[in-house]
Amino acid sequence: MTIKHDHHHECGCDVTQESVDLARRRLLARAAGAAAVGAVGMASSAGTAMAATKEAMALYADPEKPGLPQVDMDIEPGRTALVVTDPQIDFLSEKGVTWGVVGESVTEQGTVDNIERLFKAAKAAGMPVFISPHYYYPHDHKWQFEGTLEKTMHSIGMFDRLGPLNVENFEGSGADWMPQYKKYIEDGETIVCSPHKVYSPAQNDLNLQLRKRGIDKVILAGMSANLCTQAHLYDLLELGYEVAVVRDATAGAKVPEGDGYLAAIINFRMVANGVWWTDDAVKRIAKSA
Repeated sequence: MTIKHDHHHECGCDVTQESVDLARRRLLARAAGAAAVGAVGMASSAGTAMAATKEAMALYADPEKPGLPQVDMDIEPGRTALVVTDPQIDFLSEKGVTWGVVGESVTEQGTVDNIERLFKAAKAAGMPVFISPHYYYPHDHKWQFEGTLEKTMHSIGMFDRLGPLNVENFEGSGADWMPQYKKYIEDGETIVCSPHKVYSPAQNDLNLQLRKRGIDKVILAGMSANLCTQAHLYDLLELGYEVAVVRDATAGAKVPEGDGYLAAIINFRMVANGVWWTDDAVKRIAKSA
């Protein structure tokens, strides 16, 4: 499958294919400095992990004696939905532009397969499924100021589409869904929300779509852990939802600045209404049917 990021648009943003390719190479070089390239090689030779590795489970294990009150969320049919953030090629495929920094975490958590297991379980149980995607259009490249990772995503052509009404070159691009998820997302039942532009769903219609379906409990998964997934968690909590995060159905970047997945797990434990493993989430969803 060929990944295409066509930047031949007239947005006045001075983004060219050459500048995108250069930015990608720089990103990968930085990842190599953080020892992520070794993990990429491991992922490529071993294939996609089926579940979180024992090493990862030990590394990110919950404390034996928690210091905070332990809470949980019950699934209630008709009131609970699965929400998946950014289940897209640029985050989850070895061909995606961020694999050099997220590949190690995606592989050790078994993220790709765990997200699919959640899709299967939700569909089998008749649970509503919502996708909150990330897309950038040519006009988004005209922003006058950006945060560090916004600037990075724009410079590498991450999630780029030719326009909101244009799906040319979308199929198989980095903005497209992971191929194994398409049968769940494109089944005519899944609600694909408008794109979020930075990290949270504050600027898309996820809240509206959930409320219109009578949903007030969310099982949250997707990419990436300390960015869009965490921002969705915070925003949904502020809006009055109960939210359980599926901890091994997400992953984060590992860069010299830190381990994004570890940062997210710490915050999930502190604010979410539940922090579940995929095995547990799948059983709970099936039992709720």
